[in-house]
Amino acid sequence: MDNAKKTSLFEQTPVPKAVMQLAIPTILSSLVMVLYNLADTYFVGMLNDPVENAAVTLASPVLLAFNAINNLFGVGSSSMMSRALGRKDYDTVYRSSAFGFYCSVFCGLLFSLLCVLFSNPLLRLLGADSNTTDATAGYMLWTVYIGATPAILNVVMAYLVRAEGAALHASIGTMSGCFLNVILDPIFILPWGLNMGAAGAGCATFLSNCVACLYFFVLLFFRRGNTYVCIRPRMFGFRAPIVKGVFGVGIPASIQNLLNVTGMTVLNNFTSAFGANAVAAMGIAQKINMVPMQISMGLSQGIMPLISYNYASGNVKRMKHTLLFTVKIAMAFIITVSVGYFFCAGDLTRLFIQNEAIVSYGTSFLRGFCLGLPFLCMDFIAVGVFQASGMGKEALIFAILRKVVLEIPALFILNALFPLYGLAYAQLTAELILSIVAVVVLIHLFRKLSSESRPSSSIKSE
Repeated sequence: MDNAKKTSLFEQTPVPKAVMQLAIPTILSSLVMVLYNLADTYFVGMLNDPVENAAVTLASPVLLAFNAINNLFGVGSSSMMSRALGRKDYDTVYRSSAFGFYCSVFCGLLFSLLCVLFSNPLLRLLGADSNTTDATAGYMLWTVYIGATPAILNVVMAYLVRAEGAALHASIGTMSGCFLNVILDPIFILPWGLNMGAAGAGCATFLSNCVACLYFFVLLFFRRGNTYVCIRPRMFGFRAPIVKGVFGVGIPASIQNLLNVTGMTVLNNFTSAFGANAVAAMGIAQKINMVPMQISMGLSQGIMPLISYNYASGNVKRMKHTLLFTVKIAMAFIITVSVGYFFCAGDLTRLFIQNEAIVSYGTSFLRGFCLGLPFLCMDFIAVGVFQASGMGKEALIFAILRKVVLEIPALFILNALFPLYGLAYAQLTAELILSIVAVVVLIHLFRKLSSESRPSSSIKSE
C-alpha cells in the first residue's frame, strides 16, 4: 500500500478542500438518513390503518437503541483508527478496525437473541396491546429479530471506511441502502404490491441494510491491499490499549445517544398533556428542525478523521485551521437557515398539514427550536473535536451537561412558567450555556497543544 498517497488528504490537501471532500458526502448521507427514517412512517401511513401505523411507532425506541451500539464501535473505532494513522501506527489501525467490526457483529447478534428470548415482555414494555402486538411483532421480526446485525454493521462499516478519508464511499454505501428502502417500501407495504403492511416495511428495511453491508464487503474486496480497514479474523483481539482507546471514545458517544432519546421522551410526555394537536405540531416541528441538525452533525462527523489524524501527528496548526474553517462555514449556513426558519415557520409547518390549530402550534415550536440551532451546531463541532482527539471524558461530560443538567431541568422549569410554549425553548437555553463552555474548553485545548508542540519545534529548528 502506498501510505504517502493514502494520507495525502490529511497532510497535503488544502484544508478547505479536505474539509469539503470529507464533510459533503457525510452531510448528504445524514440528509438521506432523514428521508430513510421517514419512509416507513410515510408509506405505512398511506394504509390509513391505525394498527399498522402504531406498529412502526411502537418499535421505534428499539431501533433507536441500535445507535448506542453504532456510536460505541463506529465512533470509537474510527477515532482510534485516525489517531493511529496520524502516528503512523498501522498495526493499531488494522486491529482497531477489526475490533470494531467483530464487536458490532457480536453485539448485533446478541441484541437480536435477547429481543427474541424476551419478545413478550419487550412488546408489553413498548406499549403494544392485544390489537397492536401482532403488527408490532411482524415489523420487529425483520428489523430487530433477524435485522439488528446488518442494521448496525452497515453504519459501523461506514465509520471505519470514513476513518481513512474515504468519505464518499462511506456515504455511497449508506445511501444505497436508504434509496433502496424508499423504493422497496411501497412494493412491500401497499395493497397493489405485496400488501404486507408494517411487516413489509420491516422486510424492506432488512433487505436495504443487507445491500448496504454488501456494498462495503465488495468495496473492501476490491480495495484489499489498498485500505486500512481490516476485517481479517486474526487481527481481532482484546488488546488493552485498543479496547481502552475505542471504549474511551465510544462509550461516551453511546451514552450521549441514550440521553438524547431520554430527552426526546421527556419532551413528548410533556407535550402529550396538551392534546393530539400539540403532539402532532411538536412532531412536525422536530422533523423540520432535524434537517439543519443532521447537517451540523454530518459536518462534525465528516471532519473527525482530519482532526484525529492531525491531533495524533502533532500538526496543531492544521488541526486549528480545520476547526476554524469548519466553524466559519457552519455558522454562516446555520444562521441563515435559522433566520429563514424563524420568518417562514408557518409556511414550513403548513407544508406538512393544513390544520390551522396545528400550524399555529407548530409555528411557535419551530421558532423556539430554530433559535438554538447556531449554538447546537457549535456544540456538535466541539464534541466532534473531543471524540476525534480521544477526549472521551470531555465528550461524556458535555452529554450529561446537555441533557441531565441543562435541557431536561429546563423542560420542567419552562413548562411550569410558560405551559407548552416554553418547551420549545429548553434546547436554546441548554445549548446557549453549553456553547460558551465549548468555546472555553476548545481554547484551553489548543493552548495546551500549542505549548506542548513548541519545545519539539524549537529543537527541530536548532
